[in-house]
Amino acid sequence: MISIIITAFKEVESVYRAILKFRPQLHIGDEILVVAPDKETEEVCKSIKGVRYIKDPGVGKPAALNIAFREAKGDILVLTDGDVYPNQYAVRELTKFFAHSQKVGAVSGRPMSISPRTKMLGYWSHLLVDMADKMRRRCTKERESMVCTGYLYAISRRAIEGMNMPEDILSDDAYISYYIENKGFKILYSAGAQVFVKYPSTFSDWIKQKARSTGGYTQLEQLGVAPKNPMRGLKQEAKEIITIFKYAKNLKEFTWTGMLVLARIYLWLRIYYERRIKQKSFEETWTRIETTK
Repeated sequence: MISIIITAFKEVESVYRAILKFRPQLHIGDEILVVAPDKETEEVCKSIKGVRYIKDPGVGKPAALNIAFREAKGDILVLTDGDVYPNQYAVRELTKFFAHSQKVGAVSGRPMSISPRTKMLGYWSHLLVDMADKMRRRCTKERESMVCTGYLYAISRRAIEGMNMPEDILSDDAYISYYIENKGFKILYSAGAQVFVKYPSTFSDWIKQKARSTGGYTQLEQLGVAPKNPMRGLKQEAKEIITIFKYAKNLKEFTWTGMLVLARIYLWLRIYYERRIKQKSFEETWTRIETTK
């Protein structure tokens, strides 16, 4: 049995779209759960037959996922967000690996940017998702530590047995991935399971989003959860500098790539200050990114 778990907050139209995209991919006995704290999302779920709405306390995604894990009935859990949507083969492409081996604990999907490449931040999103695709392919091939994308991934219930995720975790996808790997399970990658994502269109929102997601890796290192050679990190990004400049197709994109390098340096300095010096709280760091909705 498969349980689709959609976490959301006041994303009525996109949640509705996500549900309609998932429904044709399921079989009798499978389920869709939407976990959200707001009344608007609850009303949408009630209007669609067969969708289970679960109210969460509104204190963040980790808490919402902990509730969803207890409520879901499936042996395989497909996790996604309310502001993205999958391709028509996503569920099949994610779940087929679990039938091959009981050692498979999770399978990551592949984010696809729907932001315009003709604008700088849109170009950054295309570059970063394509670099992540390349990195996950390599990690799978070389059996290196890998983090699933929080936008779309599937996990085996056996692989998270006994897990109670701290509610102040910034990168829940990284925490779950590391938990699964630390239990001896494999994490694989399915490029055919695509999830379409709108990325930030303002620099301030871009910084907020990246400070939350990338800063979460620093948090996990401090907690001793992250492996010695994580998929993400300042050293890993430094190794890819030449590669990312090759991604550019013209002078404008080459210039934008240089701006991205500067932005990432600023981001890492900010993360170091916020996480190690100022020690910002979960509530201060986890902010809603409006331009991705």
